[in-house]
Amino acid sequence: MSRRKVSIKKVVVSDLKYSDPLVAKMINLIMSDGKKSTAEAIMYDAMEIIKNKGKDEPLKIFRKALDNVKPMLEVRPRRVGGATYQIPVDIRPERRNTLSIRWIVGSARGRGEKTMQERLAAELLDAFNKTGSAMKKRDDVHKMAEANRAFSHYKW
Repeated sequence: MSRRKVSIKKVVVSDLKYSDPLVAKMINLIMSDGKKSTAEAIMYDAMEIIKNKGKDEPLKIFRKALDNVKPMLEVRPRRVGGATYQIPVDIRPERRNTLSIRWIVGSARGRGEKTMQERLAAELLDAFNKTGSAMKKRDDVHKMAEANRAFSHYKW
């Protein structure tokens, strides 16, 4: 990795319907093969399903689901001497958001519902209720960090 330049952060433009940059980020991670209009349709239809099923506003459910899935710690490999240790480190807020969105979209793709809209809506509702495979992924990451807490003094 070059140490000459500081990488420039790319600003994600808010989406049109909800004016929320996290919804736009979710749409970008759902998108495959550059089909943004299809990804937008999937996201907005999933929000409509959440609106029909949920008891609250869909954007609030979406935000709460992301907050529930966000990890606080992760392990990073660090080579000390001849051994490689998994060292728990805190996660930057941007990475927390990215990981939570990535885990929700990945878990939704692995679900068994018929359409992607239904899968995404069900995974967001599961994350809102603190269940589902995205929450399991977060819990696994936290357990790994807790198990390797003894190596936290190698952090520098």
